[in-house]
Amino acid sequence: MAKINAFIAEYKDALVKTGLPSDGVVPTKKVLQRFLRLFRNVDDSRLIGMVDYPLEEIILIAFLAVLGNASTWIEMADFGKSKKKWLKKIMKLENGIPSHDTFRRVFSLMDTVQLQEVTVAFLLENLAAIKKSLKIKDDGFRQICVDGKEQRGTGRKYKYDKKIRNLQTLHVYDASNEICLYSKAISEKTNEIPVAQKILESMNLKKCIVTFDALHTQKLTIAIIANQKGEYIGGLKGNQGSLQKDAEKSFTPEKLIAIKKTDNYYTTSEKAHGKLEVRRYYLAKANHVSNSDDEWTNLRNFICYEKYTYDVISGEESTEMRYYITSLRDVKTSAEAIRGHWGIENKLHWHLDYSFKEDDNTNIDVNAFNNLSLISKMVLSLCKLAQPVMNNKSIRLIRKNFSWEFEDRLAELLICFDADAILKALESNKK
Repeated sequence: MAKINAFIAEYKDALVKTGLPSDGVVPTKKVLQRFLRLFRNVDDSRLIGMVDYPLEEIILIAFLAVLGNASTWIEMADFGKSKKKWLKKIMKLENGIPSHDTFRRVFSLMDTVQLQEVTVAFLLENLAAIKKSLKIKDDGFRQICVDGKEQRGTGRKYKYDKKIRNLQTLHVYDASNEICLYSKAISEKTNEIPVAQKILESMNLKKCIVTFDALHTQKLTIAIIANQKGEYIGGLKGNQGSLQKDAEKSFTPEKLIAIKKTDNYYTTSEKAHGKLEVRRYYLAKANHVSNSDDEWTNLRNFICYEKYTYDVISGEESTEMRYYITSLRDVKTSAEAIRGHWGIENKLHWHLDYSFKEDDNTNIDVNAFNNLSLISKMVLSLCKLAQPVMNNKSIRLIRKNFSWEFEDRLAELLICFDADAILKALESNKK
């Protein structure tokens, strides 16, 4: 039975066995230069002859500043000034450190799509090299999550009728590798659905499970996923008309009891923070759909997800029922995907708000905000990869460590992205 790939968990276990960081194993000059030259691939849209600071220097300082716990343009400029002597070892800085206004203006002008392509390609290429060096196989499904996020500090309300709503961003998140593949701003004149459809049309979804909430459970979205060779699980609510009622009919109390006696039932439980959670998953064939079968492409099964919660301290109990449609055939893979979909909330959105303070960012310039967010997402992915060699500290604490001991921590980070250094450590452990 195919399962969902969880590369990050395998990577962390495998990296611990290498013994990194270890004496004599340092990042090679090659990987350091490639890492530091990354942002030269972003085009500069500023007027030629009126540029005081090279674009790659501005982006690189911003990136290193975010890595070192900066969250605002002013903090970036201050970081650059405090690290100027060290930064001059890797860049010219002919006109010194840019001001905070320069950081803000340049980030508002940069091509978001291009910056995204550069950062995501860098992460995926390095992950492929790491998997090869650690002999980690890409078995099972890759899980792709689709969900939107609101930036709560970016809106404005004036005395009269004029109002600027909070910025909205659609994320397409690779939960298996814990990388945000696409970040797309949602304008006031559209919504997430067509934006998600356009992105999914551009992706190769073979051996992928795409998961999404009820908003994206649309016939066209599902047809696109199927056309791109992917599988799917979509949430159900009232906006799908009779489809949720069809699912509910498949999971009456009597039918749930019967399903428990078959292979179409799966359950898990865990106790944490004073609460016991029991999750039950039921699978039933989608044989009775009110609309014609061909309208929901590859619809094979309904899923009922029942979550029972017991508060050990107060004694309070609660039960929640949710319904899904899926093209998958087995209940365990479906359960993993439903549970895994929350990764976009607690491994991406939560970190952006808590570890990177995005909700405190009051920048109303869409381009500037999204470009800064792309840098934050890249730093987040890098910090996750660095956790095994940094004693599994939290992302927030890792960034603080960078601000305290920047040069040493950067060396540790680069080791995690250096396949040659990893192989050297593995060979050293065999002796």
